[in-house]
Amino acid sequence: MLIRLGKHSALIQSRHIRSSFIGAIRLKSSSSEYDYQFVQKSRLPSNHFQKSLPRLPIPKLEDTRDKYLKAQQPLLGESSDAFKATTKFANDFVAGEGPSLQQELVAEDKANKHTSYISGPWFDMYLKDRVPLPINYNPILVLVNDPKPAYNDQVIRATNMMISSLRIMKSLRAGILAPEVFHLNPKKSDTDLFYTVTGLLPSSLSWYGAYLFKAFPLDMSQYGNLFNSTRVPGVGKDSIVKNDKANHMLVMRKGNFYVFDALDKNGNILPPSDLLACIDYISKDNSPASEFPIGVLTSENRDVWAKARQELESQGNAEVLNVLDSSIFNLCLDDETMGTNREKLLRNYLHSDGVNRWFDKSFSLIIAKDGTAGINFEHSWGDGVAILRYFTDMFKDSTNLPQVHPDTKSNFDAANHVRKLEFKINDSIKKSIADAKKNHEAISKSLAFDVLEMHNYGKKLCKKHGVSPDAIMQLGFQVGYHKLAGKNVATYESCSTAAFRHGRTETVRPCTMATQAVCNAINGSNQPSNTELLAMIKKCSEVHGNLTKDAAMGQGFDRHLFGLRRLAEKKGITPAIFSDPAYAAINHNILSTSTLSSDIVAAGAFGPVVKDGLGIGYSIMDNMLGAIVSSYPPNNNGAGFVSSLKTAYENIFNVLETANKS
Repeated sequence: MLIRLGKHSALIQSRHIRSSFIGAIRLKSSSSEYDYQFVQKSRLPSNHFQKSLPRLPIPKLEDTRDKYLKAQQPLLGESSDAFKATTKFANDFVAGEGPSLQQELVAEDKANKHTSYISGPWFDMYLKDRVPLPINYNPILVLVNDPKPAYNDQVIRATNMMISSLRIMKSLRAGILAPEVFHLNPKKSDTDLFYTVTGLLPSSLSWYGAYLFKAFPLDMSQYGNLFNSTRVPGVGKDSIVKNDKANHMLVMRKGNFYVFDALDKNGNILPPSDLLACIDYISKDNSPASEFPIGVLTSENRDVWAKARQELESQGNAEVLNVLDSSIFNLCLDDETMGTNREKLLRNYLHSDGVNRWFDKSFSLIIAKDGTAGINFEHSWGDGVAILRYFTDMFKDSTNLPQVHPDTKSNFDAANHVRKLEFKINDSIKKSIADAKKNHEAISKSLAFDVLEMHNYGKKLCKKHGVSPDAIMQLGFQVGYHKLAGKNVATYESCSTAAFRHGRTETVRPCTMATQAVCNAINGSNQPSNTELLAMIKKCSEVHGNLTKDAAMGQGFDRHLFGLRRLAEKKGITPAIFSDPAYAAINHNILSTSTLSSDIVAAGAFGPVVKDGLGIGYSIMDNMLGAIVSSYPPNNNGAGFVSSLKTAYENIFNVLETANKS
């Protein structure tokens, strides 16, 4: 059984996904009439709330200082000389360079009211980083199987998923894909009255109408980059290119590239049987595996890939590269069968051998030989809200309303519709491909996966005591790592700020003085009573809940300091708060964590964000919890952590169970 990971994007300082705050409520269709061209016809336009979304707030300088110091306390020790020095640096910043940088940040924000203060710098952070995309940045989500076994045939499932994706794309472009809305109480707000009232309001006021219902529309700006979008390498900085006019699909098999128009000249999706014929034709093509697979170059260091791409273009491949970049999305047909081997599955979707991948595409839908399906997505363009919405809608549409069936036949002449792309390559490019293969293999082999799955522990017991399930999961990470390493370390949990216009993510810092107290109590020699421990655990839940709420409302400290540091760098100054080793340490996230709640997700994973770190994708269900942990041994001990983590949850839930009986 695969672990069901919920709430990636993940995935990397802010690359990981969190959607516990977000939810995935769908607006109802105004018509029950079926239309093959669209996945839905929303009662409200897709961007109905966009103009009136609140703007991401810039926290007060003093509040950021206070929260920053609270996060440093358990890492440095509240009475240590290091903490005293960090406190002085933070206070000096608020009294010195901070106010002028804050004023400049606020002025810059006011001059760009169409976006958020973090959006541009956050794009730049991703696009300027030169490390390879696979493992470092691109997260994965793997779907559960289609409940109808016959529909897990590779060609049938790939075709149905492709058609559902096209229906989503067309609905989005027509503005009839339902806006993303978080309903605090769906029974009261996901109603006809809600749609009528908010629909009557102009876009400039619609958010306020939703707020009266305690419903919170979310930012939709990232959705436009789902389709026909690619990250293109450049020396020093990459760029995101889009071509919404392109109607062709990209399919990869055995490292070969195939394209075909999925929409006709009028922009209509081709008949299902025609699309089935195209996928079937590619799956049966007897061309050998590519001797020099260009796709593996996308696994390289970004500057190395940028220079190789320039050489490819100089050899006469500019047009074929443009065809790849502009394609609707990438569909990878793998010849591997996943079966029940968890590690094989995780490796195939997270990195594979790089041959049958184009890691630069906004997302790649990967279908194994046995129909196992998942996505690997590039992270600079967006976060978990958009990708999970797409994933959820695509899965539901392709399973509940499949367009092709095991007995579907077609007379379509796919051979004259599908085109296999050919590259012109010289010896230098061949060497680049060989080097990329070698480098990617070395990095991939150095990565380890360890999996925890515990039954009979879950949300139900947490709820009996009024403690947050997410807080309990995070507390387990703290207790487990403390047991393993004898110390607390910088921990990252990503939280969406999609409730704001062009919001991205904020960091929750789960390592607190409250969690440190529990670590010392459980792992120490003088363990308190279960009654005392329960009170301490409840305190952890309360603190974690407040941190999460602050982050979701744009009141964390990480993004604010990030923005201020960027301005300081532009001015050529380095305030002591940023040169302090403690600032570097808290941003060296040993524990990088993310969760994605969805019944359709069988697994989610990402790589560690630092070489000596752990990447932790986790979930907690009613009666089960689990985690997929990635690491680079011997820099860190993922297997040891999972063993310690198991003990930590046994101890924590023993406290809850014992207290419940008493």
